[in-house]
Amino acid sequence: MPRNHRTGTARAFRFGVVAPVGPDLAAWRDQARRIADQGYSTLLMPDVQQWQPAPGPTLAVAATLTDLRVGTWVYAAPLRPARNLAWEAHSLSVLTEGRFELGIGAGRPGIEDELRELGMPVLPARQRLARIGETVALLRELDGSAGRTPVVMAVRGPTARAVAVELADTATVAIMPDDTRATTMRVAADLRERPDLELAFHAAVVGDTVSPFMAPPDTDTDALRAADSLLQLPADPGAATEEILRRREEGGFSYVVVGADAADRLAPVVAELAGR
Repeated sequence: MPRNHRTGTARAFRFGVVAPVGPDLAAWRDQARRIADQGYSTLLMPDVQQWQPAPGPTLAVAATLTDLRVGTWVYAAPLRPARNLAWEAHSLSVLTEGRFELGIGAGRPGIEDELRELGMPVLPARQRLARIGETVALLRELDGSAGRTPVVMAVRGPTARAVAVELADTATVAIMPDDTRATTMRVAADLRERPDLELAFHAAVVGDTVSPFMAPPDTDTDALRAADSLLQLPADPGAATEEILRRREEGGFSYVVVGADAADRLAPVVAELAGR
């Protein structure tokens, strides 16, 4: 089992929830409180400009509702100048008293079309990764000696993995729908070159339910099962518990992120495994 090099023990599980704001703000506030009561550690916001309020102010509000950590899942680096994003991340760290985690990536599939629609330059992948590095460097300057904003990177290719090993506190694998378990585990193996790097996976599908903001609504759940994809968890809590334990044993994954629509269903799993 993967070990934390500081303690010699397996890294304990923690669980996050991608909980975008819906049309009913009161219901979203109640959902945030319920997520905290169920033992989840982190409330996360997607970065989709057309569909919901901006992550920064939303997370600042969320942090006043509970003692949950809050974070972005994940900011698309090409959409913002590095200095602006670093300033926003540092500000959220200050306003949440150290409970903010900067989730950042080079951009989801299709980001090029979004950039063109916004009249922004379409940067090649290496420049997008360079912007992540610049953002983190500026964030560290702003943090100074008073604190350190954790950085969560979404990665896939070898260059992105190398950047995460160098800069990130947590890395999550950007899993494609046709990726098999073996494919994802090979990516995780590279990330485990740094023993203290926390590894996360996001389960966009629980059973046959596809979480909005985490996967397209037409996702083929049967195909995911056929590929033994890490994008999917079983709906049964007992089976989900066994699968999560297996993923830590085989790949080092200890941070589990699910959609808000699956949070209640997986609450028994969180009760059993969080902190273990």
